[in-house]
Amino acid sequence: MQRILVPLASAAALVTLAGCPGEAPPPEHPTATPSLPGLPDLGGRTITVAVENNYPPFNAVRGSTGEPYGWDYDALAEICRRIHCVPQFRAVPWEGIFEALAAGSFDVAANGISVTDERDAVVDFSVPYLTVGQVLVVPFAATVDEVAEFAENPANVVGTQAGTTNETAARSLFAPDRVKTYADFDAAVAALLSGEVAGVVADNVTALRLVAARGGRIKIGPQLTSDEPLAFAFPPGSELVAPFNAALESMKQDGTLDAINQRWFRP
Repeated sequence: MQRILVPLASAAALVTLAGCPGEAPPPEHPTATPSLPGLPDLGGRTITVAVENNYPPFNAVRGSTGEPYGWDYDALAEICRRIHCVPQFRAVPWEGIFEALAAGSFDVAANGISVTDERDAVVDFSVPYLTVGQVLVVPFAATVDEVAEFAENPANVVGTQAGTTNETAARSLFAPDRVKTYADFDAAVAALLSGEVAGVVADNVTALRLVAARGGRIKIGPQLTSDEPLAFAFPPGSELVAPFNAALESMKQDGTLDAINQRWFRP
């Protein structure tokens, strides 16, 4: 998309993970505190943050309680702790998120957004905080060693989420009539399990979650792409880019970003 993940310094390590993060306790509603020494101070400003709330492990809502949770909630709470702000999350659809952001409908978009030239022409980005790669998810019994061999078989149709960089990757590798798009990855995996498609193109973290949730019925196949940076997106010219960058760099340096990643993307 959007949408593996690890800190940039340890991207290779996450690709090897084979589990899915458990749901962490609901995030506490943060209150603004003075910024950390040496970092910008936003004076307790409320920052509106766009998320889907349907993209675990980045963001989701517990059906039993309605409580939101995920990497985005933890990361934004820590960023705002460091630069003296309060994150206010808004659930928005993925489709149209960049146009709404460019129009100033919210201050920042989270949601595991991949940086692309096309998007960079519309919005501004923070420094990357994670690196993603696309993989092929296939039925557990399938033998898929080479992407080229899989792609050469005209019977192999793949599914993915519409309007994402996952879709872009799929269309770069497969003929247009062999790519089916779905509203979300759960629908794409349902199509995979029913035999409607032979594989699903997803990022590594999403793939880990999908595999872990389906008890050995699907597995992660070949790597399709790598080195796709993820970052927070802002309206053009936003004054929040520099403070967010400062917070992210400090989180990388003291290990906090790695700790949050381990919490949500551990085996």
